Amino acid sequence: MGSPPRSRRSRRWRLVSLFGATALAVTAGGALACPAGAAGTNVDFATHCIPPAVAGLPPIDGTTTASVSVDDATPKVGDTVTVTYTVVTPAANNPTALALPADIMTPTGKVTLGGAQSGDVTVTGPKKNDPVPGYGTFPSFSMTGTFTVTSPGAITLSPGDYNIHTSYILELDTPCTVTNPPAPVSQTVTATDSTPVNNRAISLSSASGNAGDSVTVSGRNFTPGAAVTLAGRSGSSQTADTATATAGSDGSFSAPLTVNDRTTTGIVAYEGSAWSDTAGAGPAAYVVNDTTPVPDGSQKLTTTVKAGTLSMSQAGDSVALSAVDFGQGGASTGALQTVTVKDFRGGPAGWSLTGKVTDFTGPGAKIDAGKLSWTPSCATKAGSPSTCAAGSAGAVGASGATLASAPDSTVTGGEFTVGAGLSLDVPAFTPPGSYSGVLTLTLS
Repeated sequence: MGSPPRSRRSRRWRLVSLFGATALAVTAGGALACPAGAAGTNVDFATHCIPPAVAGLPPIDGTTTASVSVDDATPKVGDTVTVTYTVVTPAANNPTALALPADIMTPTGKVTLGGAQSGDVTVTGPKKNDPVPGYGTFPSFSMTGTFTVTSPGAITLSPGDYNIHTSYILELDTPCTVTNPPAPVSQTVTATDSTPVNNRAISLSSASGNAGDSVTVSGRNFTPGAAVTLAGRSGSSQTADTATATAGSDGSFSAPLTVNDRTTTGIVAYEGSAWSDTAGAGPAAYVVNDTTPVPDGSQKLTTTVKAGTLSMSQAGDSVALSAVDFGQGGASTGALQTVTVKDFRGGPAGWSLTGKVTDFTGPGAKIDAGKLSWTPSCATKAGSPSTCAAGSAGAVGASGATLASAPDSTVTGGEFTVGAGLSLDVPAFTPPGSYSGVLTLTLS
């Protein structure tokens, strides 16, 4: 048998070319409705699409409108976030009169992360689409994927490159790339540290006593109903002086501890089988009086160093953050009013300064508390026994975060200056007006 007539080959080639052109056009298709969760902002970006060679068409340079949505906009470090990349407005319609059947296209792509976390999230879509009539609007498509949060702070998400694989007559791929990457940010998630803030605290009925005396230990913010161990401390070691208490329904307790060890320098309280910074409070300074008899012919000389308090003061009680544009949103920035911490207690106990913020309310709308992040700083005054450490940069949120702290040590105390850069991520198209929230600082 010889070759088919030239006219039959030409008709067949034109038919395949039409299928190729249709597959290309689908890559610039529209989108499914955004799934439940935190919907992203629609963004426009230049796109360069390369049609399959069989289509016989030049590259298409157009504008894609897309959005990125997430199932959780305020995750914790270690959480898995589901991302949905949706093409909203196509760059072109079906350029031919040839109809496209249903369920022949499979999209894949990537979402670009920025800010507190970098990298790409791979997203895929199902092999499912509605039929497309000739010269008609292309069917919508969405692609989903997941990523694990590894760092606290604001993480931005931008739509990235995508590809459409079509299975109709031929297996064809049409890759579309972002012309000037990265594309604009469509969504921002604010991640918080997975370690909860420890607000447990204790106080003593007396700062000193003779060996064998009892001191009342009072605690607050413990887990309701938890068994709490009270114990003496000698420097960084626990003594044999222990007692137990049970936290009430409000997380408080009050119980006696008999102190016999003359080397005791402080008292702690903790949940669990052993002392832990994350589930305990203290040490609160405690001194066992020296009652050793004075030898004949001697005079015992004594003096007293009075223990002070742990306190803080602020340079002001209001912060004006920078304004942002209605249509763009973005970072509204400022600086925390300087906080001065004075630890004049003496003894082995360190301190922790934490903060939490309410939602920002305004004219008929609110900005979620999780949108506020900070970058803490802390400076120690020369001559102070302790050295302070700034908390981690990241979201503050309603659950709170650590602004600064000083560790437990054999001798603690000093004066410290604490500050923080502030940034509120204001969503685009937030109604114009003044928004305010309350940042509460707690020193313990």
